[in-house]
Amino acid sequence: MFFKSFLIKYGEIGIKGKNRYLFEDALVKQIRHALKHVEGEFTVRKEQGRIFAESQGDFDFEEAVEALQRVFGIVGICPVLECDDLPVEELAVTAIDYMNEVYPEGEYTFKVNARRTRKSYPMDSMELNSFLGEKILDAFPKTSVDVHNPQILLNVEIRERIYIYSKIIPGPGGMPVGTNGKCMLLLSGGIDSPVAGYMIAKRGVKLDAVYFHAPPYTSERAKQKVIDLARIVSRYSGPINLHVVNFTDIQLAIYEKCPHEELTIIMRRYMMRIAEHFAVATKSAGLITGESIGQVASQTIQSLAATNEVCTLPVFRPLIAFDKQDIVDIALKIGTYDTSIQPYEDCCTIFVAKHPVTKPNRNIIRRDEEKLALVIEELLQKAIETTETIWIEEER
Repeated sequence: MFFKSFLIKYGEIGIKGKNRYLFEDALVKQIRHALKHVEGEFTVRKEQGRIFAESQGDFDFEEAVEALQRVFGIVGICPVLECDDLPVEELAVTAIDYMNEVYPEGEYTFKVNARRTRKSYPMDSMELNSFLGEKILDAFPKTSVDVHNPQILLNVEIRERIYIYSKIIPGPGGMPVGTNGKCMLLLSGGIDSPVAGYMIAKRGVKLDAVYFHAPPYTSERAKQKVIDLARIVSRYSGPINLHVVNFTDIQLAIYEKCPHEELTIIMRRYMMRIAEHFAVATKSAGLITGESIGQVASQTIQSLAATNEVCTLPVFRPLIAFDKQDIVDIALKIGTYDTSIQPYEDCCTIFVAKHPVTKPNRNIIRRDEEKLALVIEELLQKAIETTETIWIEEER
């Protein structure tokens, strides 16, 4: 039996009230975009609280499922046997053929869950449950009905057409990308920031990203690593504008003029300023970082407060309470981990103090930043003007 359709189940979109159609339309758009990368042609449509993705010919089933599992907003992917309107007896034969094809062992507990939205069909939902259940029991004597905890739940939906399905492949959940605005991700070559971008995108936020490059202290391989990470994240988030900022001169000025124990905090503050500049310019509503409380010296509560101080936009930190292993597990799941651990250092790791301050005093930090007053505005302007913007999207 060859499945040519998928019934797409969504979760919290269903409680959006009068605005639900906006979220459904966004999900349909994202599904169409994802299936463009699959060999074959698909039609995606809404029908009475359901979304269907229907193939127009041959396609790679596994590839299609993999593409749909990267679409935020989907909680379940149901391969569906779709057929024209059938009399009840023919429907029973079709249901038996389905069970024989999908569960050839013929020994299981099951329950029929019929749903009749087309009221002209001669049997209602309860009658269909009883009738189809009896026919399946007759066809497969080793089976039994369990209405409370069946091994197989056979769903039969009577609409303009008839849909039969039993398997639900998990989707990623979340909300369709673009339904909750756009934010700017501070993307490094590490494990954390790609995961942070993924998690915020899962809540329906479109991503752009900024990367701070420091040649010759960081190589072109380090830059390519970040581009590769952005491309992996874009498989879930959609296309990303990656702003590559040349940060070398600013880092050198900080290294020369500021106390070394404050290097990381002061550099981080200027990164946040630059990231916010591009966020405002591109109408992003906030910044995203991969910081987690206490993971390193620059991520203590006092350090985070010091970096927050320079921002007017909100800063979202989805990993804030995560252990490192929690973050690694998600990186492995989404496919960024192997790229993140490649040994090409980003600009943060080059100018690391031997004894960084862990509880920075913001008054002292502001005072020490004044030592940059004669040069910093020019350096900031140069960094912004020489920024390279790269369009990143999933490779087809």
